[in-house]
Amino acid sequence: MLGEIKNKHSEIIDYTFHLGSEKSRHLLIVGHGVMGDKDYPLISTLAREVANQGMSTLCFSFTGNGYSEGRFSDCTISKEIEDLQYILSSAVEQGWRPIYAGHNMGAAVGVLSAAIDSRIEFLISLAGMVETQEFCRKEFQQVNQNKRSMWGDPAFPLSDSFVKDMHEIKSILPRATGINIPWLLVHGTKDDIVPLIDSQSLITNFRSTRDLVKIEGADHAFSGEYTNQLIECVVEWLAKKI
Repeated sequence: MLGEIKNKHSEIIDYTFHLGSEKSRHLLIVGHGVMGDKDYPLISTLAREVANQGMSTLCFSFTGNGYSEGRFSDCTISKEIEDLQYILSSAVEQGWRPIYAGHNMGAAVGVLSAAIDSRIEFLISLAGMVETQEFCRKEFQQVNQNKRSMWGDPAFPLSDSFVKDMHEIKSILPRATGINIPWLLVHGTKDDIVPLIDSQSLITNFRSTRDLVKIEGADHAFSGEYTNQLIECVVEWLAKKI
């Protein structure tokens, strides 16, 4: 356990810690995507199964999501980067060596964090968002202006700050060019939320440090049988790199 973790706004970040082998000081930190939380099936299953293989894991909910404190309407990629910084600080202070895995928007958070924070030793992107402005335009352009909610769910308001942040970032591709740590990208060929080309764009000219695994038939959430394929892929890659 890392004890209580708060961000700079004094909001408590809810997390679940799974202890692996006491011989390993690597810690896999797992972040979720838009409208998710640490108990999203893909996130919780990955964290649990990697721990069963001997590596300690921590999955968490960004503030404003799940049981973490804060408001969903305040959620942006930039704020989530700040949340991750506080988790990294807590982990490193206790002697852990962080590896970060993120799904969807959580993957974008990981990339932008790794671009400025050398404490992340390995990076894993699962159906990772790259073109943030285009994602926002495609998914939310038709939002009812009176309801202003994500995919019609009133529990998840589409805030002006979220839209502004997605447009200001525009694309993570330029900032990803300076990342030279080992990086695994996993993407389903049937992903209709984040296109496969997003991940493909990140490995151009970086094949010595970045590995792209395409899971044939998998959707954005790696549902059903594809969850196990994803976990096997991640576990095998980590075993080779560590």
